[in-house]
Amino acid sequence: MTQTRLDLADPAARQTLAQESVARQYAADPSLEARYGARGRGKCLEDAAYHLAYLEEAVASGAPQLFLAYIDWVRTLLAGLGIPDADLHAQLAVLRTLTLSRLAQPAAREASAILDAALGAFATAPVVPASFIDPAAPLGDLAARYLDALIRAERKVATDAVLGAAEGGTPVADIYLDVIQRSQREIGRLWQLSRITVGQEHFCTAASQAVIARLYPWIFSAGRRGRRMVATCIGGELHELGVRMVADFFEMAGWDSHYLGANVPTASILDAISAQQADVVGISATMVAHVDPVRKLVAAIRDDARGSKVRILVGGYPFNLADKLWQAVGADGFAADAREAVQAAERLIA
Repeated sequence: MTQTRLDLADPAARQTLAQESVARQYAADPSLEARYGARGRGKCLEDAAYHLAYLEEAVASGAPQLFLAYIDWVRTLLAGLGIPDADLHAQLAVLRTLTLSRLAQPAAREASAILDAALGAFATAPVVPASFIDPAAPLGDLAARYLDALIRAERKVATDAVLGAAEGGTPVADIYLDVIQRSQREIGRLWQLSRITVGQEHFCTAASQAVIARLYPWIFSAGRRGRRMVATCIGGELHELGVRMVADFFEMAGWDSHYLGANVPTASILDAISAQQADVVGISATMVAHVDPVRKLVAAIRDDARGSKVRILVGGYPFNLADKLWQAVGADGFAADAREAVQAAERLIA
């Protein structure tokens, strides 16, 4: 009997493949049950579903880097949890077999090629990412002190360090990129390496949001230039810090920014573009899983009369990984950080 060919873009199909992969992996290695138990098997199923979701986006975007970088990240994360590299390798090998036998072409061929590349990377050990904090870098000492205070949950010490620098004449733009952004990236690295908890990560992000709010007297001091932008991001509030910084950079450049935050309905984004008569809309994505929602939002803006004239700028982690991804989602431009976002917007409306 011929098996039905599955569509990798279908969440139900991905769940079916995830379940089949876990069943095959556990059947091939009975020690998994003894080592991880029922809870571990459930986690294995969750991981397989994540792997397939990231794989689907890599195939859909024609950007294998999205999946390969994700697997590099997962390898390091699991190593920190004491899970052998061999277990992840075995899981991906099973998924490769299933994609060839269960997916429709050409997705089966493309997915298996990406999985082959991922499996090939296991020839080297998982890479421990380097720290984002370098005392020798610009404002490196301040970044180290700021991060240390956050990790110790001393929010006032962290805030005073940053405000003192701003009051002493350090440009707020430099504080944003060299202190707050670097510290937030380092916090993510420390969580990946199991050196801080989820609770600490959330505390640090909330504290940085509060610090940014205290910097507003410097941010809104620039003269106005009659340019307007709307900024939003895909995902929850923990993912909005980056696009909030982007909006503030536009303010420092004399633009009027309309910062919407996260989880905003498409209709509300279109209303804001129209009400603000925006020249540019900035859309941020922090995870590969957010690429497809960005693609859909860009299409919705293009298809609506309210967004017919606005230029669309995208950014965030997935777009930094794949240099042509911004074109794949239909945007007008891309920026790697907040400073580049302003420069890109100026070029788009020149």
